[in-house]
Amino acid sequence: MTETGRDATRAWVLHPDIKSDSQRRAPAPALEEAVSLALALPHLVVVGSEVVPLRDPNPPMLFGSGKVEELKERLSEAEVELVLVDGPVTPVQQRNLEKKWGVKVLDRTGLILEIFSDRAATREGVLQVEMAHLNYQRTRLVRAWTHLERQRGGLGFVGGPGETQIEADRRAIDEQLVRLRRQLEKVVKTRKLHREARAKVPYPIVALVGYTNAGKSSLFNRLTGAEVMAKDMLFATLDPTMRAVRLENGLEVILSDTVGFISDLPTELVAAFRATLEEVLEADLILHVRDISHAESEEQAEDVEAILDSLGVKEETPQIEVWNKIDLVEPDLAQDMRLRASREEDVLTVSALTGEGMPALLDRVKERLSGATRRALLDLPFEEGKRRAWLHEQGVVAEERQDEAGFHILVDWTPRQEKRYREM
Repeated sequence: MTETGRDATRAWVLHPDIKSDSQRRAPAPALEEAVSLALALPHLVVVGSEVVPLRDPNPPMLFGSGKVEELKERLSEAEVELVLVDGPVTPVQQRNLEKKWGVKVLDRTGLILEIFSDRAATREGVLQVEMAHLNYQRTRLVRAWTHLERQRGGLGFVGGPGETQIEADRRAIDEQLVRLRRQLEKVVKTRKLHREARAKVPYPIVALVGYTNAGKSSLFNRLTGAEVMAKDMLFATLDPTMRAVRLENGLEVILSDTVGFISDLPTELVAAFRATLEEVLEADLILHVRDISHAESEEQAEDVEAILDSLGVKEETPQIEVWNKIDLVEPDLAQDMRLRASREEDVLTVSALTGEGMPALLDRVKERLSGATRRALLDLPFEEGKRRAWLHEQGVVAEERQDEAGFHILVDWTPRQEKRYREM
């Protein structure tokens, strides 16, 4: 709970604990995450939260009539203006609950969309959020209009006679989506040029991924000294931040901080934010950052792995699991975790806050990246000057000699560099 401000919206968070749901999560951690989601919006103040046990969802209002009445009294007493339901709410349920309680109701998808809208910083991020918002609104137009039977005459540009308000609004949204897609295509082309420019830099890419609020941005700042936004709130980073950096052990890499993953990410956003995770697909090494102090750290890790799989991250891309926030774990348990991690090849315990474990992490990163390179001998005829120049730009040439047949070049390169060379 936080103190209410004059301009803050008073919110109440409900987590429906549906017994029949096969994907049901532990209610206490789920409610805690839902409250954290709400607090990620600066203009909200959470004045109450609770778990609502349900055997099955009630189609008209999600909750049973008795529970709806009970909540109405509580919400009225607390002067609540917004109810956040941590789960899917149908348009009909949303309309009925809003009418019954006299407050605005937002489901989990709507809340996450609001957060993404608030956080997106790059042009691409803003466009993607707008598209996701419009797709979400398009499916819920039914709740916005109580006069669906009202017909309006046509004025050419607004549609023909007899077009309903909902049809006009849906068409307006579709037209806006087309405009946004065109703008996004231009932005994506620009990003492609930026990627091609980075491809000429002979540094491996190290991508930080993890569940939201796992401490990726704090770790990024610890490794680079960069002032990336790092706050204790969900979705603090929404756009990939990349830095070409020399780490403390002398290794030069491009370090990429990415948007945090979350369970039940709205389908509108999975598609919309795929492009912002392109850096992960290009990575030579992935650091999977986990909040090891969180009660559901294992479940969060499974969600991250599932999203990486859906993105098409190759199994051969090396990964290091970074157990962050070890400083927040009870001492005896923390010692057990350090022992467990020491027995695994690519698991390390660290604290981005205190710096514990950072030297070992840097050493492991260097070891994995140097192990990722392999040696090859290439024979290039003289007319392949462009390829030869690219190899030198990449800094992978170990030795080179020349005879009447052309160039004979010994290279040390990563699989990613070899793939790009073969595609030239």
